[in-house]
Amino acid sequence: MHRVILLIGGNEGDCYENIKRAKRLIEERLGDVVLESSLFESEPWGFMHPQNFINQVLELKCDLSPQQILGIGQHIEKELGRMAKTIAGYEGRTMDIDILFYDDMIIDQVNLVIPHPKMHERRFTMLPLVEKWSDFIHPVFKKGMNQLLDQCKDEGWVRRVMA
Repeated sequence: MHRVILLIGGNEGDCYENIKRAKRLIEERLGDVVLESSLFESEPWGFMHPQNFINQVLELKCDLSPQQILGIGQHIEKELGRMAKTIAGYEGRTMDIDILFYDDMIIDQVNLVIPHPKMHERRFTMLPLVEKWSDFIHPVFKKGMNQLLDQCKDEGWVRRVMA
């Protein structure tokens, strides 16, 4: 079984309901959720949008490959109403499922990079990681999540909204 850490969330539709539905589908199709962070609200990162994001980090135990997780995750996103991008760059979405870690593997493929290449630049990712996985060592940077959060230059606001 593999240890997989995902970031899920979105800012369109009923974000809280979408998180619940995403977790249910993840458990049905990817693996058992063994640990989850609180929910965190944050302003959009890298673009302007009137709606804030709700995000959560999940740890799974599963026997799927990273490519299988990516494909199933993208299917779940579409099932929950995620539309194809209409512009270059970031935009609002009903659901986004990012693979942050897959065991301690380093994967660099055209359509998949693990650990997630921008996670350490985003407070909305680092705060939930520090909440439950503070001692986890990033396999590329060889630093714990606390250290990466301390070095994060993102000044966007993020707040815990539910335990």
